Amino acid sequence: MDGEPAAADRDRLPPIHTSGPGRGVKQPSPSLGSIISTLRTHSGGQRSAVAMTTGLRLELPPICSDVRSKGSVLTLPPEVRAPLPPPPTIPLRTKTTTDFQEDMALALQTGDWGPVREFYLTTFSSFIEVNAAFKKEANGVFDTIDDSGVNAKFVNPVYDALLSTPPDIQKSVLKGIINSLLREWKGPRTKDDLRAYFILLQNPQFSVSSTYVIFAHLLRQTSSLTDADQHYLIYWLTEVPPRRFSQLVQRLLQLISSRLVPSDGDDLLPPPAKTCWWIPSATKILSLLNAANSVSSPAIVSFTDFYNLTLDHRDVMEHYRIWQHHGNKFSFCQYPFILSSVVKKEIIQRDSELQMTREARHSLVSKVSRRQRVDMNILFLNIRVRRSQLLHDSLEELSRKRSDLKKKLRVRFLGEAGLDMGGLTKEWFLLLLRHVFHSDYGMFTYLKDSRCHWFSTWKSDNYSEFQLVGILMGLAVYNSIALDVHFPLYCYRKLLTPPTAPCDQTAPVGMATATMEDLQQIMPDLAHGLEELLNYEGDVEEDFYLTFQVFQEEMGVICPYNLRPGGDKIPVNKQNRKEYVQLYIDHLLNRSVCRQFAAFYHGFHSVCDSPALMLLRCEEVEMLVCGSPDLDMNALQKAAQYEGYTKTDPTIRCFWEVVMALPLEMQKKLLHFTTGSDRVPVGGLANLNFKISKIDVSTDWLPVSHTCFNQICLPPYGSRKELKHKLTIAISNAEGFGLE
Repeated sequence: MDGEPAAADRDRLPPIHTSGPGRGVKQPSPSLGSIISTLRTHSGGQRSAVAMTTGLRLELPPICSDVRSKGSVLTLPPEVRAPLPPPPTIPLRTKTTTDFQEDMALALQTGDWGPVREFYLTTFSSFIEVNAAFKKEANGVFDTIDDSGVNAKFVNPVYDALLSTPPDIQKSVLKGIINSLLREWKGPRTKDDLRAYFILLQNPQFSVSSTYVIFAHLLRQTSSLTDADQHYLIYWLTEVPPRRFSQLVQRLLQLISSRLVPSDGDDLLPPPAKTCWWIPSATKILSLLNAANSVSSPAIVSFTDFYNLTLDHRDVMEHYRIWQHHGNKFSFCQYPFILSSVVKKEIIQRDSELQMTREARHSLVSKVSRRQRVDMNILFLNIRVRRSQLLHDSLEELSRKRSDLKKKLRVRFLGEAGLDMGGLTKEWFLLLLRHVFHSDYGMFTYLKDSRCHWFSTWKSDNYSEFQLVGILMGLAVYNSIALDVHFPLYCYRKLLTPPTAPCDQTAPVGMATATMEDLQQIMPDLAHGLEELLNYEGDVEEDFYLTFQVFQEEMGVICPYNLRPGGDKIPVNKQNRKEYVQLYIDHLLNRSVCRQFAAFYHGFHSVCDSPALMLLRCEEVEMLVCGSPDLDMNALQKAAQYEGYTKTDPTIRCFWEVVMALPLEMQKKLLHFTTGSDRVPVGGLANLNFKISKIDVSTDWLPVSHTCFNQICLPPYGSRKELKHKLTIAISNAEGFGLE
């Protein structure tokens, strides 16, 4: 049936919006008021609505119900259906790109815009004329996802020239779009209709807020298309050049922001209460662009280009609650690509705080109900460790107190006077992970070529230590601590497969599809060798002499593994080498470490079992765990607060001169000295609440810090040289919190 993709096509279509507690979007029917005034056409005295860039108003009727709705013509028995009229014949237009460019050049030179005006007036008067002008062949059949049939080499110059034409031409284009949107639709959309929507969405006029009314109605009609039609649009959108694709994304984000935070320039637009459907419609179309970006390899734009930063300054927890409990109501959490990592971190942090509060309340009520003496320590996950036995004590404490993992973490180093207000916790994580990831410990292998850690393949009857490492990572995310860990991105994708732990503990987890690109990030030399095997033109079987058996080193012992049953007897040849490579990659990244990773996965999710994890991409999980990779000291300086000093004091000026001149490793040591961690939090150093305080002591003293408050205390040093010397000593020996 026309409009339905082939089964093979459907199998590789991405979801338009993410899975989760919220299912679909039910957009409220708009209550249309008077929006832009009606202008008379040039013929017959008929009236036609037109959106004016000058802010005139127009009224558009509501969209007809979807053809899939109950009681539509398609639900009737075939014998009583009225035959659908055949699609109209598209007229043949002969104007080429060269012809149009010559007309534009002549108009700019002579001021005679007649031919250009006639072209725009005709082309945008209806969906049929849009196809007549821009379709590769007027009545050719282009009904596959692989080819939109649009002549982009003509569309792009026409749109590039549009904004430089006189206002009356631009108005005629908008008028034609309105007339097209006002058409009463009967039956399903044709591929020519989809092409028209595809072309009109790229109109650069919609960058101006005075055209938002028309843009919103175009978005609403496009978002009401069937899922099959929208999947066609997804693949057609992959044809759009990166610059234009990015511009379309920005237009949609701009429209959403204008409704979230109306500005003075939006006075001519309808009030937000009457345009509540604008944001859902724009977000739905944005999801098509996001899906197109996802199926493109490489991606057309960065996933961060879809972030709406206006939402960083709004409370989205209500959207989170709607997403969890009211699947039929619109929520931005249904479209998590639009939420920045800052917003997602806030959601997870506040969700964690709610869970911590519930756990603390439960413990308190339990004690009171049993009439036991209440000790405030029951409200915390208290970890007490000896610095000399850090790893042993930590694993013992975590094993013993698993029922308290959801409580607020508090760490104490025995024999030291530090009081944990956050700094000791960061110190504990930093030191503990150094032990866990040390090569002598044998749990993880450090790969020098990719500078990352991967799971050791050694077999054991007890994988509890991998589970405890997962608990550590979960505790870090749960308590908003950035860690100095170096897992490849593929590890975080495995950690989200599935995004929430299944109830059945024996269900396979972490078995994400592994690709050559994933192996390239972890074992680049091996990936290069396998690519050479795939591209080899000679006799693969004779020259490589490989079988479906591979060998791996485990604790110094070489062990064989069959990729298929009887793999040692199956030679690799040109016909089966792709299968060999895929099985080898899957063995390395999934099957050889499946039990180790499963324990790690369940440890992580035993702490971080929040539905909010479903909102995250693997890159965003990595950022939550490791912090931002950008150590921007200029941002830190701009955000710094002062106590006892001002930013113009000589000591402060010297301090920043010294810091900016330090090498990267020393800057990380300064961060560790001041905050207890050398990792940059999500959102960057500007969000660190860094403070420099004056301490009235002799300048013979070294600087001191309060890591719980991200605070460094400086004596009033008299020179830049003295400050650099004392600061270097302090940050190079920043371990421990004083002895009792």
